[in-house]
Amino acid sequence: MNNEWNVAVLVGSLRKESLNRKMARALVKLAPPSLHLDIVEIGNLPLYNQDDEANPPAVSKAFKERIEQAQAVLFVTPEYNRSVPGVLKNAIDIASRPYGKSAWNGKPCGVISVSPGAIGGFGANQHLRQSLVFLNMPAMQQPEAYIGGAGDLFDAQGNITKESTKEFVSKFLVAFAQWVDRNAAGPANADGASTRGQRAAD
Repeated sequence: MNNEWNVAVLVGSLRKESLNRKMARALVKLAPPSLHLDIVEIGNLPLYNQDDEANPPAVSKAFKERIEQAQAVLFVTPEYNRSVPGVLKNAIDIASRPYGKSAWNGKPCGVISVSPGAIGGFGANQHLRQSLVFLNMPAMQQPEAYIGGAGDLFDAQGNITKESTKEFVSKFLVAFAQWVDRNAAGPANADGASTRGQRAAD
């Protein structure tokens, strides 16, 4: 078993007081020792434009390189109009191109959706999985994580206040660590990059 997996965490909201960002930070605190969770920012990425593929903007290139270094990915997202926020889809598109050179390929992943509503971002959670199938990312199926009623879930320091939710999230992270153990192809090298072979699939 690998001692520690390098996990990129992508938050699908740019809002300063985002419930999903608070959840991502809580996940970092609650993660088991085998998971090193690192929030990777996506708010400064330009809109994807195929014309830029031969010479991408520096920020897009750096983002893709960071995803390439990750051994697994955890998506934490709200739901906009029963779908994935545009900013998250844009980040996914940037790191997937050009065709055949996707940074996402083969990386195990998990999805958590957080919402003040009752269904916990179910639409975004499921819609995102459609893209993950195409990207050849093995997505953990169980336990599913639709966290609703999140309006009063965090205290002023960003800690989860509901013990039942904290317990569920902790169990989710343990399951995710096991999922990564089973599905990640290889440990990181000294530079933090995965030794996973990059296959020609987008």
